[in-house]
Amino acid sequence: MITPLEWSIIGLSLKVSLVAITLTLPLAYGLAWLLARRRFPGRFLLDALVHLPLVVPPVVTGWLLLVLLGRNGPIGSILLDWLGVTLVFHWTGAAVAAAVMALPLMVRAMRLSIDAVDRKLVGAARTLGASPWHAFRTITLPLSLPGILAGAVLGFARSLGEFGATITFASNIPGQTRTLPLAIYTSLQVPGAEGVVTRLAIISIVLSLAALLASEWLVRRTSGGNAHVL
Repeated sequence: MITPLEWSIIGLSLKVSLVAITLTLPLAYGLAWLLARRRFPGRFLLDALVHLPLVVPPVVTGWLLLVLLGRNGPIGSILLDWLGVTLVFHWTGAAVAAAVMALPLMVRAMRLSIDAVDRKLVGAARTLGASPWHAFRTITLPLSLPGILAGAVLGFARSLGEFGATITFASNIPGQTRTLPLAIYTSLQVPGAEGVVTRLAIISIVLSLAALLASEWLVRRTSGGNAHVL
């Protein structure tokens, strides 16, 4: 049986992941559109920076967040002094860490979807008098919806499994930042807690698998809908 403490861990993990994706979705799509549709100096550098969390150790990403967003960091001190907001040792910090780690996957999925939109359709709309915003809203955005949905769900699954950056930046505090991966790690250090580890691991696998299946279903459903409309 899942205990009330384990339910609270699951709830915290879902909250952190949902907040992370909600915060990241507009930024991820903006970056994906910029990288797919614009050519500008420094584009390759921006592309590399966006995907950097995929290749550097998550602990390094967490350390960089700590340097930038910690109470004495250049951004963290401003948030603390001006808004009274602190991210370190708080569940919002765990959400930020999860968002940063999920961003590359989301941008990648959305960029592929935007690249698949025929630019001739946008050009035809502009020729007929549509403004850039109207062409984007009625053509690019709807046709890239499968990538948006896939990126959001993949980012959610990645957020559920985030460990290294979270424990480095937000620490491992019960009831505040101890998400599923951190709870599994903590239970592994406790003798006789194999049952807890097994339950939490199964729950983590089920949630991640459900997210991946939902991503595939949404992409197929949305792609089919777009194909029918066209």
